[in-house]
Amino acid sequence: MSSFGARLAEAVAARGPLCPGIDPHPELLSSWGLPVDVTGLARFSEICVAAFADFAIVKPQVAFFEAYGSAGFAVLEQTTAALQAAGVLVLADAKRGDIGTTMAAYAQAWAGESPLAADAVTASPYLGFESLRPLLDVAAAHGRGVFVLAATSNPEGAGVQRAVVGGPADGRTVAQSIVDAAGMENQANRAHQGPGSIGVVIGATLSDLPDLGALDGPVLAPGVGAQGGRPEDLGRLGSRVLPAVSREILRAGPEVAALRAAAERLRDEVAYLA
Repeated sequence: MSSFGARLAEAVAARGPLCPGIDPHPELLSSWGLPVDVTGLARFSEICVAAFADFAIVKPQVAFFEAYGSAGFAVLEQTTAALQAAGVLVLADAKRGDIGTTMAAYAQAWAGESPLAADAVTASPYLGFESLRPLLDVAAAHGRGVFVLAATSNPEGAGVQRAVVGGPADGRTVAQSIVDAAGMENQANRAHQGPGSIGVVIGATLSDLPDLGALDGPVLAPGVGAQGGRPEDLGRLGSRVLPAVSREILRAGPEVAALRAAAERLRDEVAYLA
């Protein structure tokens, strides 16, 4: 199997960079006239799969499936399989992060041979970037990608992410150190995988961004639309940015055609990034 980075580049060139989200929040289920239970979850996901089948990459928010226990995970597995059958790359927004054998188990679940495994997964490096080593290695072995949280848009994140590491001799922020570590990982693997498969998550609403010049990987940029991020500002995140949009699109449901039209409108607005 080719690397995730290579498959993503090919998919974006053909289908555009927009990454619609599948976020079956209980309030959305209700507004779509669906029951707030597993049957509503399944129907919501089926509608999204039908609407997003022509996009390059789609991001299910794992927490909204996990809330229903094993039945919710079963719906997530079905949703992932249906999207992939349509030629869509799936980014599981799981934000996993831990150490040692626990991280190794998460790696097998989300990047190994598990039914939950997607084409890529989000991960939290805030136990140290190297704590993600089991996930990075398993993902590379299976041709999958990892998107590492670096500079998020939530106000609570700034106190950690903008802290300076290494004292005055270093001077980098924690977020910059994460971007740099992801870039080093991509450089180490470039000879046999081509375009980098390790991406970072950068909030589209942020004004103070880390330097992405040496990343050589994709940038997932949540926050466009309902959260205030503007498509015209995305160029500062580089040519491999994936605008991640959920609420701005999902509030157009539940009709498949309306949902698809909302997503296509945003895809056209960011098409210049591809």
